[in-house]
Amino acid sequence: MMFAPVAWLAVVLWLLRAFLGQMDVPTSQSYTMAVVGAEERTVMASATTVSRSTGAAVGPTVATALWSTTSASVPFIAGALVKITYDLTLWSLFRRVKPPEEAMLERRIR
Repeated sequence: MMFAPVAWLAVVLWLLRAFLGQMDVPTSQSYTMAVVGAEERTVMASATTVSRSTGAAVGPTVATALWSTTSASVPFIAGALVKITYDLTLWSLFRRVKPPEEAMLERRIR
């Protein structure tokens, strides 16, 4: 299945993905630091950075294996599905968790 049948469209889609691909990183880091206690922030920051780096290091190997054994579009579709799953999982896990500042503000309003 071709998403970009011409080269210029492929370049535009690739650039768009590059611009938007890491857009959630600062937000998730900030939110994580707000939700996690001060004594746990260093450990949490290290854990999230290591997991992100591990995924980035393993990704090209997995993509090459998929590309070699299946079609060229499979690594791109798999990557998109993993990213969407990651984002939706984070959202579902933390949608009701409020940072301490918001929780205090909410208590004051009541």
